[in-house]
Amino acid sequence: MSTVRTRVTTITGHRLFWPLVVLLVLLAANTIHRPSFLSVELKNGHLYGSLIDIVRLSAPLILVALGMSLVIATGGIDLSVGSVVAVSGAVACLYISEQPDQDGLGAVLTALALAFGIALLLGAWNGVLVAVIGIQPIIATLILMVAGRGLAQLITSGQIITINSGPYKTIGVGHLLTLPFAIIVALAVTLVVAVLTRRTALGMIIEAVGGNAEASRLAGVRSRRITFLVYVVSAACAAIAGFMMTANVSSADGNAAGLWVELDAILAVVIGGTALTGGRFFLSGTVVGALIIQTLTTSVYAMNIDPQTALLFKAVVVIAVCLIQAPAFRARFRRRRPSTVAPTSVTAQQKEQVPA
Repeated sequence: MSTVRTRVTTITGHRLFWPLVVLLVLLAANTIHRPSFLSVELKNGHLYGSLIDIVRLSAPLILVALGMSLVIATGGIDLSVGSVVAVSGAVACLYISEQPDQDGLGAVLTALALAFGIALLLGAWNGVLVAVIGIQPIIATLILMVAGRGLAQLITSGQIITINSGPYKTIGVGHLLTLPFAIIVALAVTLVVAVLTRRTALGMIIEAVGGNAEASRLAGVRSRRITFLVYVVSAACAAIAGFMMTANVSSADGNAAGLWVELDAILAVVIGGTALTGGRFFLSGTVVGALIIQTLTTSVYAMNIDPQTALLFKAVVVIAVCLIQAPAFRARFRRRRPSTVAPTSVTAQQKEQVPA
């Protein structure tokens, strides 16, 4: 019996247990509301279904959340990822819209390279402010959050740039090997980040910087360089997400593209078990957290929940997820077992030793 209890405790104590339970509950609720929710079918060599759509729509958030995980692991925060999404999408769409042949692969690749390079510069800007100048991360990235959104609207001249490019549209709604191309890109980026951070010393160094940057520096770790690097990586992930979001609708809106995605990314990281205090990060938990948020968003629309209460409903669910995976919160509701140790009787010798 004790062995079974130990195994159950081990399973329920895993950091992915409760997020996966919440994800399964959301999927079950959608299945009850719409029995065909879990069905996946193959049409013209492409997989279609609600589950496929959820993963495809989760791809941009997964990318942003991956970069956010590394930043939070160093004890920082990046509030500018939404603006980087808007800037990268705006630059790419603007360049393509000015080309005589928008379907030209060379023009699309040039647009992606140009937009990606600008995103890296924005990430480097954040890295310099935080790692070199020493500005608090929330303040440094808040600057770019505001300025970057204005830059995106400046690039688009306050208008929605519409394009008609087949190769660019493939990034958002295309397919490869029966799967949506966005899923493959998100999976590839996730694997690259996982290999670099878990199969090399980079992940341990990032966690060491987040645990104690000064101690890491004294131990020989170039903590400033690592801090600079994670902000650049975060911007790079946000840029790819920006390509997906704008390609999905074949247009760039400097005001709406990537709006508040930074908050969803932070929630995904926290739901996945990464503490905002830094020091540890869990990429698998971040991916599950992003899937939970997108499933929740899909559920809100599928169940025809009033849009005015949708955000409140989403907030309640996210709070519930965070609470049930908090050990201190669960401990309050854990049933206390009564003591099975029988009270010992006082012997005559002990009575004689007790002073009157």
